[in-house]
Amino acid sequence: MGRMKRLWKDRRGAGVVEVLLILVVILALVMIFRTQLIALITRIFESVNAKAGALY
Repeated sequence: MGRMKRLWKDRRGAGVVEVLLILVVILALVMIFRTQLIALITRIFESVNAKAGALY
């Protein structure tokens, strides 16, 4: 029983688990909104290219 209590109170590695969970959530969101993100990034780069072309 004492071993289980020690294991439950041991917080080593908790930070790694938290970071991994955050990464999983971010990757899931990117996969869900992939087409919208691609369209947004495309519009941004087209706008930047158009404005850069106007300068030269």
